Amino acid sequence: MIDWREIDTVLLDMDGTLLDLHFDSHFWLEHLPRRYVELHQLDQASQDALKTRIMGEQGTLNWYSLAYWSRELDVDIVALKREVQHLIGLRSDAHDFLTWLKQSHPRVVLATNADRASLALKLPLTGLENYLDAIISSEDVGAAKEEQAFWLALQEREPFDPARTLFIDDNPRVLESAREFGIKHLLGIKQPDSQRPEKELQEFIALDRFAQLLPADLPGQHPPT
Repeated sequence: MIDWREIDTVLLDMDGTLLDLHFDSHFWLEHLPRRYVELHQLDQASQDALKTRIMGEQGTLNWYSLAYWSRELDVDIVALKREVQHLIGLRSDAHDFLTWLKQSHPRVVLATNADRASLALKLPLTGLENYLDAIISSEDVGAAKEEQAFWLALQEREPFDPARTLFIDDNPRVLESAREFGIKHLLGIKQPDSQRPEKELQEFIALDRFAQLLPADLPGQHPPT
């Protein structure tokens, strides 16, 4: 699937790519609306309205900002996330893939829309930092990955050749943005959330397992069928 001789840089998304998206899906669409209603003593209609409000910010910096939601909802989002932090975990064979990348040649960069508060929660629980050469958050550059401004800022901070870069992300809008910027090697994720059905990505090849990317001549590896 990938000729690694053509790759100098690997850009990786975090939530839904390296980490199981179930934590975020559960938190934003179930745990937070329920706890918000409890903390502010509101009715069920308020819970439904909050879900609609959250989805309305999708794709913007606000959508990814814990500080924004803490301020807007008058709750401690980080504290509420810690109530369900046991759900934070790596996707399937992400650890094996990261281990292989660390032993191989590419520069590995986490390119994430997660803000620094989210990273401060998730990195210590997952050990991702041990496998990364750099971490760039949309909060750092002031633009979400859905915008071209993110990629321009990323290239300034972490120079890479788009023609020799592999980017993996579960969000088709982000993949489209990366393609517009000129990144040549783009892959999606079939099942970002282990508790939800697989997704159809019409314009991008989607991975089932990271093992599909590893050279077939590695011990224990076989060409994908």
